[in-house]
This record gives sequence, C-alpha cells and structure tokens, in this order.
Amino acid sequence: MKRFDSAGPDAVSAAVAQCITDHTGTPFQPTGSQACSGGSINQAQRLTGTDGREFFVKLSGGDGAAMFAAEARGLEELARCGQLKIPEVVGTGSAGGTHFLVMENLALGGRRDGVALGHGIADMHQKTRPQFGLDHDNFIGSTPQSNNEHDDWVSFYRDERLGFQRRLARERGAAGSLLGALEELEASLGGFFVDYRPEPSLLHGDLWSGNWGFLDDGRAAIFDPAVYYGDREADLAMMELFGHPGQDFVAAYEEILPIDPGYGVRRTLYNLYHILNHDHLFGGGYGSQAERMIRQLLAELR
Repeated sequence: MKRFDSAGPDAVSAAVAQCITDHTGTPFQPTGSQACSGGSINQAQRLTGTDGREFFVKLSGGDGAAMFAAEARGLEELARCGQLKIPEVVGTGSAGGTHFLVMENLALGGRRDGVALGHGIADMHQKTRPQFGLDHDNFIGSTPQSNNEHDDWVSFYRDERLGFQRRLARERGAAGSLLGALEELEASLGGFFVDYRPEPSLLHGDLWSGNWGFLDDGRAAIFDPAVYYGDREADLAMMELFGHPGQDFVAAYEEILPIDPGYGVRRTLYNLYHILNHDHLFGGGYGSQAERMIRQLLAELR
C-alpha cells in the first residue's frame, strides 16, 4: 500500500465524499471503507455511505491525476458497449498530493460465463472508427501509451507500440541484441499483414484476466482499460497471455467475428508489446523473453 504525505485521510475522505455529492446530486456521508485490490500501482477501496450506496475509489500520488483522467475517458469510451458492464465514472479529484478516481462499485464474483464474455467482447470490437489510435494518449500500467492517429495499422503498431517501447528500452540501457532484433522486426512488420487488413476496432487495450469478471446477475464486466482503436486480435492475444478465456469464449466470439487463420502467429507479435512493457516496469526475465519472441517472429518471415 502506498502512503500519501500531502493530505491526511480525513481530507481525502472529505474530498471524495464531496465529489460523489456533486456528481450524483445526493449528499454522501461515508461510514466506512474496505481495502480492495488495486493492482501494483494504486490503492483501492470500497467506500460505503450511510444510505447504503457503495463506490469504488482508486487513490494515487505522483502522476495519478493524468492516469485517472485517462482511465475515466477510457471507461466512458467503453460505455458504448451495451453487452458488457462498464463501471460508471462518478468523478476524479485530488486532495493535496493525493489523486482519486471514483467509480460505480461492481458486485463481482458471479458465475463464469464464457459465452456472455465472448459475445460482449465481439460487440465491443464491432465499434469502429476511421483511424487507428485515439484522440488522446493514455497509460498501459503506469507507462505512457502513445495513441497518435494513423490511417495504416502497420505504421501505427510499428511507431506507437513497438517503436515507442524500443525507445524506452534504449533509455533504460537494454541489451543491444534486444534493440537490434526489435528494430529489424519493425522494419519487417508488413510481412505479417500480407493477406490480412484489420480495421480500427474499439479495444480495451489491457485485457488480461485480472481486468474482466462477472457480476452476480451473470453479466460480463471489463475495467481498468488502456483504450484505443486497433486490430481486435491485440485484445484476443492479451486474453491468452496470462491464461486463457476458454473455448466457450472463443466459440461465442467466432459466432459474431471469425478469427483469421494468421492470428496464431500475430498473437506473439501483439503480446510482445506487453512483455516489453513488463520489462520496462518490472525487469527480471522479461527482457530475455521479449528477445526470444522477436527472434521467433523473425523466423516466421524467413
């Protein structure tokens, strides 16, 4: 749990309560809070009021204001998806050096339903726009994520995803072999898209298993996004990076949006971005894993 020195808990609690009051139009008086999992970046708590209402609150210092503003915009973009439950944003604010994001509290823990999730993700991916990217940048974890808009997917993924991570890797002194292999992959990227032309689909952007779940009423929910418009395969790949959503999910998804035969190769290409980012955030063996992935991909093109 992070500590915040610039504002005491009473000041933060009062600011959060005022935010809820202002945005809901109903006075809110907190009676208690319960710590929740907020990942490795933020504190999180479930806040209960005297009237029984509950809200989910994230707290952070440092760059939290920018991160929470981007997350709020991402959730509002995802709210276009009628078949998925997206937590409603109540508001953002700060007290001293502590920043907060207040959202609807989701009653997670319902029975897993791969069909509902598959249909919901396919519905999200059917929301499209003319260009790849987004009209603002955001974050992938705590790493800035560049979303400069492109008409072409290959140039977007080369420049805003792989190229961006390569520049971060160079700044932190990554191995020359990794940087050289990654630069070679960027130059050859078009080879993975000879017979495949993705359209700009609405993506969650960070869809590992910790960022989706099920409500008590059976609906599938997604949260903690890193939204942009891109190849829908990027979301599908991330869903397999630390587990697998299940064959019932895959079958339900393909009822609506068939998966291209080349996905099996591009899955590694898309998960490379997240492994590079994990190397940036956590170090350890992620750098060597990324290099192995790159060399596997280059071998596919030979």
